[in-house]
Amino acid sequence: MSAIRLLVLGAVRQHGRAHGYQVRNDLEYWGAHEWSNAKPGSIYHALKQMAKQGLLHAHEIAPSTAGGPPRTEYEITDKGTGEFLRLLHEALVAYDQKMDIQSAAIGFIVDLRRDEALGLLRQRIRGIEEWRAAVTEHYIPEDGPAQLGHIGEIMNLWLHTADSDAAWTRGLIERIEGGAYTFAGEGEPFVGVLAQGEENPYATGVAHPGDVR
Repeated sequence: MSAIRLLVLGAVRQHGRAHGYQVRNDLEYWGAHEWSNAKPGSIYHALKQMAKQGLLHAHEIAPSTAGGPPRTEYEITDKGTGEFLRLLHEALVAYDQKMDIQSAAIGFIVDLRRDEALGLLRQRIRGIEEWRAAVTEHYIPEDGPAQLGHIGEIMNLWLHTADSDAAWTRGLIERIEGGAYTFAGEGEPFVGVLAQGEENPYATGVAHPGDVR
């Protein structure tokens, strides 16, 4: 899975309808250009590709607010919503995802119902526990890595990473069970996107040919 698909679909979905520069602006507002592959070229390419795939509907409007060529606004389709939810579920459950994919999923977790999010996170814990049991079947961490030479440190790294992920996930479950955050169907959601024309204090300011505002 690529984080850019989940990020772009989720950003368009939150707006309802957005042009490419808005999506780029939102992702830079979240810092996604620092922790994922959400660079301008990747964002604009993803928008066009997913429109071809029927995940987004492209609306041609003219002119752009800054003049110049027509601006394209994107709206998520039913097929796109299905793909967004599939990617989100997969990213929340699978332990072997990269950090950028997991981060993108956490950014959209409140798009789900509270009970749904909790179910997926508990499934994630079970997956980590099963993975840990399988990889330690012939390796006892308490014996230390020396039994495998310095190569044992690789196993130690994997186990510590898994244990940290499990501990963090359990903490998140506890916070959500305690009523933290506003999930789908519970009321006014947290606003995580910029309003039209709102200045982005975290924008990179680096121009791209696709920046049609």
